[in-house]
Amino acid sequence: MLESWQCGATLMEGTERKFTLEELKQFDGRDGRPAYVAFNGKVYDVSDSFLWVSGDHQGQHEAGKDLTSEMQYAPHREEVLERVKQVGVLV
Repeated sequence: MLESWQCGATLMEGTERKFTLEELKQFDGRDGRPAYVAFNGKVYDVSDSFLWVSGDHQGQHEAGKDLTSEMQYAPHREEVLERVKQVGVLV
């Protein structure tokens, strides 16, 4: 049986997986769910990063959200997201 978070986003043959903000919320990194974040229209899987424990990034950011507006306050830029897998796009 699939968990509800496994069915949430739209995936069509030959296209990128598409997430709405509502669907992205399901990927919050809690209770065994993957931790995804969006930035500039792209969705990234940060589940395996030791900096994202249970969907929390050092008490500053939470998974399952679009972090585009929050990135301006981070001590790093978006290049850190190049180190993690892009899993789709935000629509």
